[in-house]
Amino acid sequence: MRISVWAFVFALALKASGAELHFNFSDTPEGATPTNFQAVLAGGGPPAVWKIVLDEVPSAFAPMTDQAPVVTRHGVLAQTSGDMTDERFPMLLYTGERFRNFKFTTRFKIVGGITEQMAGVVFRYQNSSNYYVVRASALGNNVRFYKVVDGLRSDPIGPSLAVTAGAWHALGVKCEGTQISIFFDDKLIMPPLGDNSLNDGLLGFRTKSDAVAYFADASVDYVPLVSAAQAMVNRLVEKLPRLLGLRIYVAETNGATRVIASKDPAEIGKEGTDAEAAAIKDGTVSFGREKGVVLVTLPLHDRNGENIAAARVQLKSFFGEMQETALTRARTIVKEMQAQVESEKDLQ
Repeated sequence: MRISVWAFVFALALKASGAELHFNFSDTPEGATPTNFQAVLAGGGPPAVWKIVLDEVPSAFAPMTDQAPVVTRHGVLAQTSGDMTDERFPMLLYTGERFRNFKFTTRFKIVGGITEQMAGVVFRYQNSSNYYVVRASALGNNVRFYKVVDGLRSDPIGPSLAVTAGAWHALGVKCEGTQISIFFDDKLIMPPLGDNSLNDGLLGFRTKSDAVAYFADASVDYVPLVSAAQAMVNRLVEKLPRLLGLRIYVAETNGATRVIASKDPAEIGKEGTDAEAAAIKDGTVSFGREKGVVLVTLPLHDRNGENIAAARVQLKSFFGEMQETALTRARTIVKEMQAQVESEKDLQ
C-alpha cells in the first residue's frame, strides 16, 4: 500500500513492501502550520513557531533535460522562533500514525542561530520525557544520536561531519526492531545501534534553542502498525452494524488521554476529553445523545478489575430508546473487549 499526503489528504494505492507517507509542505498555505501535526516543547522557554515559508530548494531528482530547473521555489516547513533559552527543544510531531519499523528521511537547512545552529528528527516519541533524537549541528560540525527516557537524556554519540549552515542536507533514520541506523546526505554514517528502550511512537522534526531551520522533502517508508487494540476495534466494527464509532483511550504520564485505536484511523493519537480521563481515573460512565445516536464512555478493566483504558462507544439509536438500554448495549460491547484483555500490554 502506498500512502501520499497531498495537503494532508490521504490517497491509497497498492505497494507490496509496506506503506509510504510523503509530506508535501508546498500544499499548505504560506504562513500556516500543516494540519495533522502538533507542536510540543521539551525543556524551557516559550513555544516555537512552526509555519510554512517559501524557499529555493534543489530538486530531489536528476534533471530530465538541460532546460529542467535545478532549483525550485516552494513551501517548506520552518521553525522560525529565535528564543535563546539553552535547554529548549521545539518539536513538531505528525499525529496521524504511530511508527515502529520505518525509514524517515528529510532534507533540512540550518538558516540561523547564535546559541545553536541545529536541526534534526525525533522518532518513537511517546511524550516529552520519552523519545529518540538524531540531530545535526552546524556549530559543532557533527551528527549525534541520543535518547530521552523518563526525562533523562543519554550521552550523545555520533561522528564529526561537515554540516554547512545555509545549505540543504539530508538526514535519515531507519528503525528495524531494536536496530537504529543513521544516514547523513544519503550515507550510513555509523554502525547500526541497538536499543530497546522505546518500541514505537510518533515522529517529527526538531530544533534547539534559537536555531532557525527549514525542512523539505520529508517521507516515511514503513510497515503499518496495527496494535492489538486496533485489531479488536476492527473486529467489533465489522461484526456490529449499529456500532457507528468506537475509540479506545489510554492515559499519558501527564494525566491527559489519547486515542490508541479507533474506527477512524485519522483519530489515532488525538487527545481525549475529561470524560475519558474520568473513566480511567475514577471509573466514571458518561452518556450523551445526538439525533439518532447515543454516546457512552466507560472504563475498560484488566483481569483484576483495574481501569486501564477508556472506551467511547457510538451507537445508532432506535426510537424510544432509554438511557439505561443504551448503557446496557455499550457495556455488552466493552465486556466483549475485556474478555480479550488481561492487562494493559494486551492493548499494545
